[in-house]
Amino acid sequence: MRNAIRTVTPAALLALAGQLFAGGFYLQMGNPEASPEAKKLNAVVTIKAAGCHDPGLAKVKATAIGVVNGDRREIPLKVEALSTPGMFALTQQWPKEGRWVIRVEAENGTMFTTSLLKAGPEGVDRYHDRAEHRPFTAAEIDDMLR
Repeated sequence: MRNAIRTVTPAALLALAGQLFAGGFYLQMGNPEASPEAKKLNAVVTIKAAGCHDPGLAKVKATAIGVVNGDRREIPLKVEALSTPGMFALTQQWPKEGRWVIRVEAENGTMFTTSLLKAGPEGVDRYHDRAEHRPFTAAEIDDMLR
């Protein structure tokens, strides 16, 4: 008996890709005004770990990357876990002056996701975050700082 070689159609590949990424793992940026707990912490943004996984197992960290008076700075940020599993609050821990990008990274077992948010004197732009399932490059961060 001869081995048969099968051809995989583009439609079959697309269907398989959909199954692989169904549910996934991603972050949702939210309004701290909607959470009394986040509001009490004076949060500037809430972060929700979402997808088909146990949100209570998500580990989230954040870094502020910015330029102030021509000097580039990186500041590790404290992310507060809220009482709802998978919910976190981020407070203003970087200077108000300058241009900033907040990098939020999360992992849940073997899954990884990251988001970038612009921040400046007017606050954090949680509506136009960039999200990936890989670390952002320095060039991508620099592009957001412009």
